[in-house]
Amino acid sequence: MIQYPRMEKGAVVGVTAPSSGIEPGLHDMFRTAVSRMEERGYHIRVGETVWTQHKAKSAPAKVRAEELNEMLGDRQIGAIIPPWGGELLIEMLDRVDFDRMPPKWILGYSDLSVLLLAITLKTGIATAHGLNFVDLRGTYSDHTSAMWEAVLTAKPGDRIAQQASAKYQKEWRHDDPSPCVFHLTEPTVWKTVSGGPESLQGRLLGGCVDVIRHLIGTPYGDVAAFRERHIPGEPLLWYLENCELNTADLRRSLVQMKYAGWFEGCAGLMFGRSAANRPMEGYTVEDVYQELSEELGVPVIYDIDCGHVPPQMTLVNGAYAEVKAVGGGGTLVQYFK
Repeated sequence: MIQYPRMEKGAVVGVTAPSSGIEPGLHDMFRTAVSRMEERGYHIRVGETVWTQHKAKSAPAKVRAEELNEMLGDRQIGAIIPPWGGELLIEMLDRVDFDRMPPKWILGYSDLSVLLLAITLKTGIATAHGLNFVDLRGTYSDHTSAMWEAVLTAKPGDRIAQQASAKYQKEWRHDDPSPCVFHLTEPTVWKTVSGGPESLQGRLLGGCVDVIRHLIGTPYGDVAAFRERHIPGEPLLWYLENCELNTADLRRSLVQMKYAGWFEGCAGLMFGRSAANRPMEGYTVEDVYQELSEELGVPVIYDIDCGHVPPQMTLVNGAYAEVKAVGGGGTLVQYFK
């Protein structure tokens, strides 16, 4: 059974940095995000780790974990949204208090997906893969990005539908800020390995391949135990995205996941758009997807709205999902059951 948190509109939102904090030169950008959220009626509580960054982390692992545990245990805080990802979140996992963790939304992506996936696998508490706090600094959000609020304020038993974006951002243009943060210029096209329409159903799990692969073989990556304890007999539906891996490294990572049993009981896979899928000696990412689909005998949908090429849907680890890809478009319906 999955436990679904719920955030009230106008709630207190805690911002802590379990991975990277904000360097001094970007503090004003972060303050803008705080102001925008306050204008939307939220109360923002910012932890000390947010304001510091040294040697690829916001603070020592002990400090990061203590601040996260404190915010998780604070009943006044309705949700936690870290500023962004980073590199070394995995260092503090062994200090996170999983045993006394209350159902509370944590939203984010990139390196944060290590924490999100570990929480859902160890506790059965749903977590939300989507925007980071700094992505909320716009005067408005595009329709795809804005769905984070509908997801986090939904009640257990609710049904949340999301549509593929109309356009995505090809490149960051920090010298030309957009009112909605992202510069959405390129037509979104959801693709399938089969070349035709695909429909998938299952319990969502996933995150950034670059970092969640390091949970394999640890107490924080026991997919088999999660399935047996929380969703017995139900299929998995994996969503994955690639931040920096070339195609050979991506392939190695996916094969390792397969060997570790992560794809047992898998009904299908979805891959987010990526600017990193560099071919190796003619070996393309389409080759990777084709091989994985054939080996597992399941459909693969790719270039979905997920990950480091915005905008992205809000995907809930643990939620039951129905996904359809047809004609370049797509729909995702999540059931909080």
